[in-house]
Amino acid sequence: TTILLHLSADRESAYGVSLPRDSMVLRPECETRNGTDPGGLTQFNAAYAIGGPACTIKTVESLTNIRIDHFVVIKFAGFRNMVDAIGGVEICVPEEVPYDDTYRIHLPEGTYNADSSTALDYVRVRHGLGDGSDIGRMKRQQTFIASMINEVVSAGTLANPIKLYNFLDAATKSLITDSGFSHLQSLVGLGSSLKNIGLDNIRFITVPWEAYPADTNRVQWAPEANRLWRLIRRDRPLPANFATDTITASGEDPSDDPSSDPGSDP
Repeated sequence: TTILLHLSADRESAYGVSLPRDSMVLRPECETRNGTDPGGLTQFNAAYAIGGPACTIKTVESLTNIRIDHFVVIKFAGFRNMVDAIGGVEICVPEEVPYDDTYRIHLPEGTYNADSSTALDYVRVRHGLGDGSDIGRMKRQQTFIASMINEVVSAGTLANPIKLYNFLDAATKSLITDSGFSHLQSLVGLGSSLKNIGLDNIRFITVPWEAYPADTNRVQWAPEANRLWRLIRRDRPLPANFATDTITASGEDPSDDPSSDPGSDP
């Protein structure tokens, strides 16, 4: 799962862009443990398998022309730590997901506060919930992250230096980051800078995509994605035409907001 997160320079808005793992892309040359991989046309998620965070960053930068300043890799243990640190996260499961012998996942029907193990099942499960696609799973992941953010912000964590430090200390024990985020105080400072951000201003979208002609089980980024990358490079807010199917940390539908930026982009 890969999300490109843009924080505005004034720290008044943030949006995450999910990048489908099944996207067919032209990956650049990457260094591996065994030498150099030449790259070429491949699925996006191959970048991490071949060269870890460095190859993923190089691939995203090559495809978007956006400079990636920092990265965070959240493994399963780190995910559980983050959920435990806020005492669980509310999820909505429209219908029961029966026990799966392969992935050992079971989700009861209903809306409830999920513990760390159930939460991990919720963001991992692909078959048996929704349309069974990776795109559908990404929307569920976006909803879950938005719900986590809501919990953290609503509890006043970002505005309280002690609560923020304690939360990050518990949540980040199993993360892999770049050197700029290697010290907890760096993340605390970033979190503090976002204390006045409104939940409506934290949004998640999926990169515009279309079916990959050679294989309908794969996708490719649509031409509209190029406009999205320009907006990020210029530190612009998401315009109204990107508000469709957007998830906000407040749970509100941003397309209902008449004051949404019309997004006039040169």
